[in-house]
Amino acid sequence: MKMIFAYCLKWSKNCLRITVPRYFHTAKSPVLLMNTNMGKSNSNDYIIWLDMEMSGLDVNTSQILEIACLITNKDLKVVSKDLNVIIHQPDEILNNMNDWCLATHQKTGLINESRLSKTTVENTEQIVLKYLKTYIEEEATCPLAGSSVYMDRMFLYKYMPLVNNYLHYRIIDTSTIKELIKRWNTNVPTFKKNHVHRALPDVKEIIRELQNYKDHIFDLCIRS
Repeated sequence: MKMIFAYCLKWSKNCLRITVPRYFHTAKSPVLLMNTNMGKSNSNDYIIWLDMEMSGLDVNTSQILEIACLITNKDLKVVSKDLNVIIHQPDEILNNMNDWCLATHQKTGLINESRLSKTTVENTEQIVLKYLKTYIEEEATCPLAGSSVYMDRMFLYKYMPLVNNYLHYRIIDTSTIKELIKRWNTNVPTFKKNHVHRALPDVKEIIRELQNYKDHIFDLCIRS
């Protein structure tokens, strides 16, 4: 707990409010909408939020189907456009997933979208790297954040090493806070997830989850 309180004192009460357009990449829309006027001020404080949908959890045999990324400042205000890429995978991968993945990705339409996509994982690595460099000047300065994001990091390490190397070695995992709340402070309001199992809505939901914890734990430290 001492570490948590020491950290929360560093939170700023000032919020950077920036309205930005979307940065979207799908099988049907390969054009990246870049805004060169987006600033990189205080980018060392930025947090890189990422979520993936995969064909399974075994990094040695599974593949990435979809990846989404957003960047926030330290106050969790989004300072980037949306990035969402659907990656092509062959039927050899799509037809041989486990039952949960088959049912879930069929329901969300991701299987068919991945089959139709023309974007390879190699293309995607360059897209994500260019996206990060648009907002963050120096590599290895900003942490990766997400829910059980160590798993996403493993897939980055294997399939997108250039992206992995651009990230700081530390991670921010909302799952850690959730597990600590279960054990230490059950009075914190529970954040209910929708479990859409699509990368972009999921990554936005993860940011809202940390905002919930910030409001009910970390900001209280500042006011007390």
